[in-house]
Amino acid sequence: MPADAPEFHYINQQGGGLKVAAAVPGEPAINQLFRTVMLHKGSDLHLKAEMPGMMRLRGVIQKMATPVLTQEHLEKLILPILKDKDRQALEEKGGADFAHVIGKDEARYRVNLFKQRGKFAVVARLVTQNIPSFEKLGLPPSIETLCHYEQGMVLLAGVTGSGKSTTIAAMLDYMNHHEALHILTIEDPIEFVFSDKMSVINQREVYLDVSDWHTALKHAVREDPDVILVGEMRDSDTFEAAIHAAETGHVVFGTIHASNAYSTIDRILGLFPPNQHGAVRQSLVFNLKAVVAQKLIPSIKPGVQRVPTNEIMIVNPTIRDLILKSRDEKLLDAIRSFYNEGMLDFNENLRVLVDRGDVDKATALEFSPNADQLKMMIKGIKVATSGLV
Repeated sequence: MPADAPEFHYINQQGGGLKVAAAVPGEPAINQLFRTVMLHKGSDLHLKAEMPGMMRLRGVIQKMATPVLTQEHLEKLILPILKDKDRQALEEKGGADFAHVIGKDEARYRVNLFKQRGKFAVVARLVTQNIPSFEKLGLPPSIETLCHYEQGMVLLAGVTGSGKSTTIAAMLDYMNHHEALHILTIEDPIEFVFSDKMSVINQREVYLDVSDWHTALKHAVREDPDVILVGEMRDSDTFEAAIHAAETGHVVFGTIHASNAYSTIDRILGLFPPNQHGAVRQSLVFNLKAVVAQKLIPSIKPGVQRVPTNEIMIVNPTIRDLILKSRDEKLLDAIRSFYNEGMLDFNENLRVLVDRGDVDKATALEFSPNADQLKMMIKGIKVATSGLV
């Protein structure tokens, strides 16, 4: 540890927070805090000037047994792990996203460095190195069927921290184990690192391996991929490039910030001016294959902190017709009408999780979009839809 770095390994260990991991000689000082998250099996590291180190543990922010961090401390901790591109992004944009690896690929963090009130703050998410299976994650069985399209777009929807990246990684790894494909990922930063199995997987990190998103997506269709992962559908240009890739015979996976499967349509339309909405709906009708919305909720399953709950909308002829006719308010009823085709709404999935013993009834009701309806479903009472007419 450098002489001018705060010595977290012995200060305040007698109380006042979670025990700090031991320092590893030769590593950057900040690794001691990253290792503390790993020690306690937390999910996120939070650092902010004028506060001690914090972590998210079992969904709750908790203090570490560190001194209160000053801006000077944070600079000494953070600056040594920044690459030139990250320093430039920090200076020009006030923030930077990057990946940080602990040891020899022992652990990997997705780091966001930003400024608030003129001072540094850091939020870093611990990324699971071993890509879990569908069964390990507790995902619905129909997730597997979404890995067998020959072209089109599959979107994962949810808020930040809902496990979208993990679910997509599990889907890509399933394909990697079962088919001989070229899988190309475009990410900022790279999160999960894949090993080639039956497939060949190339992973490009924007601003490190390629200059920008536009160039990466332009190059992607020329690199003979079967499957393309586009990190986040963040603007109209990204979405249009992804749609173009789907139209030209590729399978495209991407993430989008939306609260449920059916509202994803409105979220996509919001990327474009109103006069283009008709054309966007046409593109969705021809290219969108499925939307999987996801939330993470507390689990009662031994050894599992949180489990995903999902809503799955598969674009069959009924869904396609509703999208084309701008009848988005009927999409949820359509999802509920096609459980036999692998579709799922949040309440049905929550009912399954309660029956399976993964979550308790109180938690399921807390996260339900319609708690009264879920109570009836848990009791075995079938809930009628309002119809699609």
